[in-house]
Amino acid sequence: MTAECPVRSGTLSTDRPRADYAYLLGLYLGDGCISEGRGGVHALRIACGNAWPGLIDECARAVTAVLPTNGVSRVSAPGCTSVVSTSKHWPCLFPQHGPGPKHLRRISLTAWQQQIVAEHPWELLRGLIHSDGCRITNWATRTVAGQSKRYEYPRYFFTNTSADIVRIFTGTLDTLGVEWKVAARSNGAVNVSVARRASVALMDEHIGPKY
Repeated sequence: MTAECPVRSGTLSTDRPRADYAYLLGLYLGDGCISEGRGGVHALRIACGNAWPGLIDECARAVTAVLPTNGVSRVSAPGCTSVVSTSKHWPCLFPQHGPGPKHLRRISLTAWQQQIVAEHPWELLRGLIHSDGCRITNWATRTVAGQSKRYEYPRYFFTNTSADIVRIFTGTLDTLGVEWKVAARSNGAVNVSVARRASVALMDEHIGPKY
């Protein structure tokens, strides 16, 4: 590692904003990948849905905050835009990088990452929700005085095929007192649902819908 590496002495350099890193970590775990190019340079790519232009801007802002001397580009594809930045140091910042899909290999946070998540848990959750989650309005019917009435309620979902990433998500929810439930899907993914009114209110206060 060179002198300008942002991870020094086993921790993130103090000149890097830790809240922005926690958010970017959530985005990376959800929809990010790192690929190696020539000369040891790596490209970080985070896929963002075009339906949420604010997410694309937030992702680019976080990348710039964490590595301010490196350029950020946006690569368009049908339905999405990848925020891309190249550096030799992306594997240092995200040591979860490795060959193959994330759900086929072990994903665990280092001690210094765990410390940052403990300091900024909502930013990590925000990144995970912005990448692989959503806030939606559900509806149901209830019979009242013999009449069927419809009522609506908001809830959050997070869906991922990596059991390790799901555990990181739910473990962070636990530290914040957010109640959740899980349900397996036929494709091997796991849905995490937050539907209790008080827990949704907490999520709304710190995360809110994508935009």
